[in-house]
Amino acid sequence: MSDLDVIDPLDLAARLMEIESTSGREEAVVDWMHGFLAGREWSVQRIPVSPARDDVFATPAGEVARIPRVTLSTHLDTVPPFIPPRIDGDSLRGRGACDAKGIAAAMICAAERLRERDVPVGLLFVVGEETAHDGAHAANEFARTLFGDAPSDSRILINGEPTESTLAVGTKGAMRAVVRVTGQAAHSAYPHLGRSATRELVKLLTELDALALPSDPLLGETTVNIGSLAGGVADNVLAPSAEARLMIRLVGPAREVWRLIEQCIGDRASVEQGPTVQAVRLGVLPGFPTSVAAYATDIPELSNWGRPHLFGPGSIHTAHRDDEHVKIAELRDAVSAYERLAIAGLRGVGFAGSALGGVRRGRR
Repeated sequence: MSDLDVIDPLDLAARLMEIESTSGREEAVVDWMHGFLAGREWSVQRIPVSPARDDVFATPAGEVARIPRVTLSTHLDTVPPFIPPRIDGDSLRGRGACDAKGIAAAMICAAERLRERDVPVGLLFVVGEETAHDGAHAANEFARTLFGDAPSDSRILINGEPTESTLAVGTKGAMRAVVRVTGQAAHSAYPHLGRSATRELVKLLTELDALALPSDPLLGETTVNIGSLAGGVADNVLAPSAEARLMIRLVGPAREVWRLIEQCIGDRASVEQGPTVQAVRLGVLPGFPTSVAAYATDIPELSNWGRPHLFGPGSIHTAHRDDEHVKIAELRDAVSAYERLAIAGLRGVGFAGSALGGVRRGRR
């Protein structure tokens, strides 16, 4: 066994959560993660994403294989606002407790166990998952140089999101869109002299809300969230412009939903498609309960990393909320779960390393 101290995932999660890392401001947590993993005898590389923003990729240092056959991956960015960590009874609370710094902590602990077994494991922590998935895009391009022409179906990617410690069999996709209406300003006492963009936008959004969109037997319904509204200049002026930002949860091809939205809007407004992530089906492994995730993940953008699986402690129902939390026992149990997932996944792709038999070795 290694003489490095065994990490408590609770302590590590709390330390990560102390570092504010709202999407776009991940530099400090990336710097800390780089230094921490290097200090634990991991070989660490930074994957450039945008100025002052990098992904972190780590493999075992020394004689253990540097090219991973199984990669544990999650994101380091969080949604606003920053909420510092605190222990409240049997739970760890604060921003990132379950989405996804608690998951990152459990993955690191599991990876260290796998490293002790000489399992060819890697750690991939990306930025930008909560916004444009730009960290995942950069990581996927990096994988081309890492793996070359090796077939991706011989490798395993275990992505971490809060799934209540179940193995997700599928995830919805996501498509962002912006609807913009142009009006004509006029005195509100004489509405016939102008055209209210806000009034027209509200009517249009009502129609979109009633639109029949695709459904799927496994993933459920396509849903549309009106994330934000903006428009108008004053209470007594007909609004000259207005816009709505939408998040559409996909259960099938994005092009079909986009066709229906454009058809509904017609020439009454302009609509701009934003970052889009496709819905995906995921594999199952023996011994793990399953679920369906109604949210999107980085998995579609990490296609070069191997056969994907999705698992994580905590519930998406508290993610992005002021009461975000994860049960401490579930967080600690996730360490063994990730270890078992990695071994089961490698067996599933025919990896025959002796470490899969359960014999631990000390690192040389």
